[in-house]
Amino acid sequence: MSTEMQMVLTLQRLGRQPHLGEWPLQRARHLARAQGMSVAGRQQIGAVRSLAVDGAHGPLAARLYVPSSRVGADPVPTLLFLHGGGMALCDLDSHDGACRHLAEHAGVQVLALDYRRPPEHRFPAAVRDSFAAYQWMVKNADAIHADPDRLAVGGDSAGGNLASATAILAAEAGLPMALQLLIYPITDFVRRSRSRELFGGGGFYLSNVGMERLAGWYFEDAGDRSDPLASVLLRTEFPPALAPAHVVTAGFDLLRDEGEAYADALAEHGVEVTRVRYPSMAHAFTNIVGVGREIRQINVEIAETLGQLLA
Repeated sequence: MSTEMQMVLTLQRLGRQPHLGEWPLQRARHLARAQGMSVAGRQQIGAVRSLAVDGAHGPLAARLYVPSSRVGADPVPTLLFLHGGGMALCDLDSHDGACRHLAEHAGVQVLALDYRRPPEHRFPAAVRDSFAAYQWMVKNADAIHADPDRLAVGGDSAGGNLASATAILAAEAGLPMALQLLIYPITDFVRRSRSRELFGGGGFYLSNVGMERLAGWYFEDAGDRSDPLASVLLRTEFPPALAPAHVVTAGFDLLRDEGEAYADALAEHGVEVTRVRYPSMAHAFTNIVGVGREIRQINVEIAETLGQLLA
């Protein structure tokens, strides 16, 4: 593991901060927001617009991040971004720095969505909101200066799970999509991979204990864990014309193996896939855009890859 990543995790331990999801709900939400903001720094961005976009059951808050290179430009490649945090914890503020950084360095607009969170709104509410927001983005591409031929969906961790489901639903509906960006996505709520055994015991930001609590908040019925829009890795069929995927994983992340297994599954079904593992990183590293050198450079690389794939 990189020295910088070790320092971040050590500071969390010294601060007696639990792993993601191990505190009661409201305290866990406050901590997730505070952690995200503490490592974000002050990120340059051309413009930020607050929007209301369609959710499955009414309007939802969203933010459109316009990179400096694209202010006043039309049309612009645009990514619907779905934040991580076990579906239940994070929000627009926890990922504000990460979205600014991603947009600015990719040269891509980022539309971040504040989807409904569990346990107040259980599965499949977040999936339905994410797909509704993508439909809204397609319909309103002109209004947000988005290039209808270069629309994408992406997210980290739980957001990667929602992005994968949204891509599947979009393909089934015949909607255009140029890319799905899946950053250490959750893809299997049923089985426990080797990386979950290796890194789920603690010390790597995310733990199996936290994952289980988060899953308990997300699913009202345990049987829903195997739903093909939740555990996408369990799917045996994928719709034709599913968007190409770029899959990012971290070497010391308990979600590593299931993310890479999903990349394999997509490729086996004829989906165009690019992938990269950052062996020295741990879970949530894409939020760390304001401190360190190696971590920030890796995040620049991810953003530049996004820009290239949507060029």
